[in-house]
Amino acid sequence: MEFLNNSYLILFLIICLGFMLGNLKVKGISLDISAIIFVALIFGHLGATLPDILEKIGLILFIYTIGLQAGPGFFEAFKDQGKNLIVIAVVVVLSATLLTYIAILIFDIDKPIAIGLLSGALTSTPGLAAGIDVTKSNLVSIGYGIAYPLGVILVIIFVRLYPQLFKLNIDDLEKEYKQKMTAHQKPIFTRNFIVENNSAIGMSIEQLGVREMTKGIISRVKHNDHVFTPTPQTVLHKNDLLKAVGTEDALKRIGLLIGSTTDEELYFNEEYVVQSFLITKPQVINKNLTQLNLRAKYDATITRLRRSGIELSASPRTKLQMGDKITLVCAKNHIQNISEILGDDNTNLSDTDFFPIATGIVLGILIGQISLNFGASFQFSLGLTGGILIVAMLLGRLGKTGPVLWSMSGTANNLLRQLGLMLFLASVGTKAGATFVETFNQYGINLFIVGAVVTFFPMLLATIVARIFLKLNILSMLGTLTGAMTSTPGLAATDSLTKSNAPAVAYATVYPIAMVLLILCIQLLGRL
Repeated sequence: MEFLNNSYLILFLIICLGFMLGNLKVKGISLDISAIIFVALIFGHLGATLPDILEKIGLILFIYTIGLQAGPGFFEAFKDQGKNLIVIAVVVVLSATLLTYIAILIFDIDKPIAIGLLSGALTSTPGLAAGIDVTKSNLVSIGYGIAYPLGVILVIIFVRLYPQLFKLNIDDLEKEYKQKMTAHQKPIFTRNFIVENNSAIGMSIEQLGVREMTKGIISRVKHNDHVFTPTPQTVLHKNDLLKAVGTEDALKRIGLLIGSTTDEELYFNEEYVVQSFLITKPQVINKNLTQLNLRAKYDATITRLRRSGIELSASPRTKLQMGDKITLVCAKNHIQNISEILGDDNTNLSDTDFFPIATGIVLGILIGQISLNFGASFQFSLGLTGGILIVAMLLGRLGKTGPVLWSMSGTANNLLRQLGLMLFLASVGTKAGATFVETFNQYGINLFIVGAVVTFFPMLLATIVARIFLKLNILSMLGTLTGAMTSTPGLAATDSLTKSNAPAVAYATVYPIAMVLLILCIQLLGRL
């Protein structure tokens, strides 16, 4: 078959067939983009080869974009309830690693194949990349290819059957989760007040310390039938009307400070507008609202900030991120000036500056080459995978350095990640395919059993810890499990059970933790 020697034809044929296979669903289960590696295994068995550089380029792009996306979530996970979720990630990854090491000792499995089984059992492509990097062996891909299908299927079966086996009511679980989240994420409201209290009459908003004392914002004032946006120097008069924005507690405090509520609306005249702006200007990224100083410059009052679909209170210390949407009140003649400052351009979210990407990758490669000596017998380095991942996470958290914007839009990140993953899976799959049959004949069914055990028992152990010791809500627990198993198909199966975002929130918190921990465990396992 002469066409097997045409490497670029083979590359895109593998990708094409991989997507066709990945889109096939059996009982709602599909392999998605990971199907590329199974197609590549077949082509590799038939004698097809791809240039080695494709594997490295794919690995670098994939790991860097994953780290960039995971960075903010990773560091935020150490706050609030994330600490409990991290425990689950630790339980899953460490128990899976221990089971893999025991399997190496009992069944005398080659270490690269065992590391591949660990990565496949936890459905972790970054783990596969780290395994290949640390062992320098394509046998990792064989172990991954054997364990991955069972890993996907067992996770999906587990999260789908768990509520049914224990006869749990999803509606009750949703209410429980909503009540818990309401206590931590307070919604933002608006309310109108009449200036009645003697202590407020004749005082300016700054003198009253409205923002400091109540944590709310006065967005409009009506005085003598004229509605306008106030400044800190605005003096309040008896029977003035105010519109305030804040949490329920903040509005109650404003009422105590100002006076009673009113149903009368405060409508701006034609010179004022309420407008939303998209943050797309690199110059304002990482600036807080005080530094932005729109009130002093343009008499504009920021009332709301929306980030990733969540309404946030517009605190003076809130730092802006690319893609944030702020709502403010200002005069019509200032709209254009404010738009130029903030960007407000959807097209900027799809633009990609490759200088920060290349710079970050260079830094990651250099950091990965640093070797630490622990005595004469043990050396440790992050390697290509670890170096790029750590640097990308730090840069993702940092967001911006001077004029350099490290973060990128979700669309751009996803495109580069998918491209890197396709190149990587196609390349390592063809290499592994050449020895796949020989390896299976050598180890037989043992590899499949080990892969299933490494998938199932860590989930079972984590479930016991989550329910008995951490008292996690079931929906959060299932999302946590899929995140700890780094299983996107598992998340999809869990998400379909409920209208709540509980599984997705837990998954997003745990996934980067589990991914980093697994890579570190693979680094250690490869050096034992």
